[in-house]
Amino acid sequence: MTSSTTDALTIARRVIGEEAAALTQLGAALNGSFSAAIELILAAKGRVIVSGMGKSGHVARKIAATFASTGTPAQFVHPAEASHGDLGMMLQGDVVLILSNSGETPELADIVAHTRRFEIPLIGVASRPESTLLRACDVSVVLPAVAEACGTGIVPTTSTTMMLALGDAMAVALMEHREFTPEHFRIFHPGGKLGARLLKVRDLMHTELPLIDASRPMSEALLAISRYGFGVVGVTGPDQALQGIITDGDLRRHMDGLLSLTAAEVMTPNPRTVAPDALAEVALAVMNDRKITCLFVRDKAESGLPALGILHIHDLLRAGVV
Repeated sequence: MTSSTTDALTIARRVIGEEAAALTQLGAALNGSFSAAIELILAAKGRVIVSGMGKSGHVARKIAATFASTGTPAQFVHPAEASHGDLGMMLQGDVVLILSNSGETPELADIVAHTRRFEIPLIGVASRPESTLLRACDVSVVLPAVAEACGTGIVPTTSTTMMLALGDAMAVALMEHREFTPEHFRIFHPGGKLGARLLKVRDLMHTELPLIDASRPMSEALLAISRYGFGVVGVTGPDQALQGIITDGDLRRHMDGLLSLTAAEVMTPNPRTVAPDALAEVALAVMNDRKITCLFVRDKAESGLPALGILHIHDLLRAGVV
């Protein structure tokens, strides 16, 4: 390792340490203003309009995206665009959240004036309590006066890290107040790996089922296995409850005189099943644990109930769960 690399590591650890210390100070400094900001957002009938200029604007855009994806309707508005028509995006019923480390960013003046003119609640985040922004706000959240981690004090580093963490804290507080669940999260994230992991069994299961009565001969069971293509057939009783399952392994174990047997004589009783409201990822874990490729679906995954569907590992593969 060269000396320049060692120096780079030293700098990196110093910066991360300073930003971590700043976050600790931020947590300790939060007070009733934070709670008031959350209450103001919860009371809003419209959206949270988030804005900021420069690096604060980049953080504001991320906060708006986090709000929107976790159940709090939100939109980022660029201050410069706001001055050229986008002020019309801010309506009564909305609440505005503005980020500015100094609280004196001139490009924010039109947004602040617009909120005051139309009585739109305004939350400000800045490090100077007496700044123009915070004096104009309904709720002021003050960041600790911590030096930037750049060493020169001019590059937004520590300040934007605190803003980002504050936005996450707001989003999580709002989530918990709204009782936001993984199911809600899935609705806003239908694509990608994350959306796939939050799919439910009922979203992927087949409802045309390979089933046969327990009293039927194995010749019919073999036809059912071939017809449906799942490699299994479910065995039902007189009440249509799922009593067992016949797999390739069961066929091999009963090869001698197979066609003279009934489905009940060959089946594996009380098969493992999964509930329709279970996450698809849970079904995958069961398949991996049992080294199987199919699961029948029934309410509460309890015995004595009819099958509602069937899920194959290929369904999970196609959906991107695996």
